[in-house]
Amino acid sequence: MAEGILREEAGEVVDVASAGSKPAGYVHPKAIQAMAEIDIDISDGVSKSLNEFLTEEVHTVITVCGNADQVCPMFPGLVSRYHWGFDDPAHFQGTEEEVMNEFRRVREQIRLVFGAYAAGIHHHHYVD
Repeated sequence: MAEGILREEAGEVVDVASAGSKPAGYVHPKAIQAMAEIDIDISDGVSKSLNEFLTEEVHTVITVCGNADQVCPMFPGLVSRYHWGFDDPAHFQGTEEEVMNEFRRVREQIRLVFGAYAAGIHHHHYVD
């Protein structure tokens, strides 16, 4: 969800890619549904492993899960690193509707944080 939101907010300024410390290999159906509600299609997304990016030139790493900070490998020449601890809605226990609402709640948190972050990128991008 974070990848889809950041791509929507800042995709024309930065190249956005996402990876997991323990990728499930698929995108959660409720994440796809939650994003479709705000007109972002992530249905063709694939969860990738961090190792795929270790040889890339990475400028910024953003970790978004509670414990992801501990398992993140060090990227060589890393410029910026941010950590925002969002709850992982895939671990939420409850009825279908309660779980769906948890996906929506986390989606809105991500939108707030990444919307502000993207506004900052745009500001710097045009100022430089």
